[in-house]
Amino acid sequence: MAHSPFLFGYAKPVPVNFRALRNPRIDMVLVALAGPATNIALALLAAAAFHVVGYLPASAAPWGANNLKNALIINVILAIFNMLPIPPLDGGRVAVGLLPKVLALPLSRLEPFGMLILIGVLILLPLAGSQFGLNLDVISAILRTSTGFVIWLILAVTGNA
Repeated sequence: MAHSPFLFGYAKPVPVNFRALRNPRIDMVLVALAGPATNIALALLAAAAFHVVGYLPASAAPWGANNLKNALIINVILAIFNMLPIPPLDGGRVAVGLLPKVLALPLSRLEPFGMLILIGVLILLPLAGSQFGLNLDVISAILRTSTGFVIWLILAVTGNA
C-alpha cells in the first residue's frame, strides 16, 4: 500500500513461561528449535507432495506445482533465517543456550537491540557498501547458499532430485 520497493515485518516473540521448564537453559534451546523444525517439516511435506502433482488435472498441475515450490522455498528460507545467531531470532536463543555462560551473557544482552542489528545488517550495511562499490550483503549470500543446499537435500530425501 505504501508503494515501497521492499516490505519489512516481524512477529512478536512467542511468550514462554520459564517456570514451566525443568532445565531452562537446554529447554529454551528446544523451544527455540521448534519453529525452524516446523518450517523444515512443512518443506519436507511440500516436497513429498510433488509426487501427487502428476495425478492432478492438466489445468491444475502447474498451479499445484508452483504452490508447492513456493511452500518449499519459503519454509526453507524462514528456517534458515530464523537460525541466524542474532538474539531476537531463534538461532540467537539457541546460541545463548549452547554457548558457555561467559559468552552467552553478552549475547543475550543484545536482545533489546536485535531488531536494530537486523535492520542494520539487512538494509543499512548493503546500502553503505553499494555507495563504495562493495557487496556487503552478507546475509543474502548466506541465505542463498544455505537455502540452495537445504532445498537440494530435501528434494533428494523425498526422491525429487
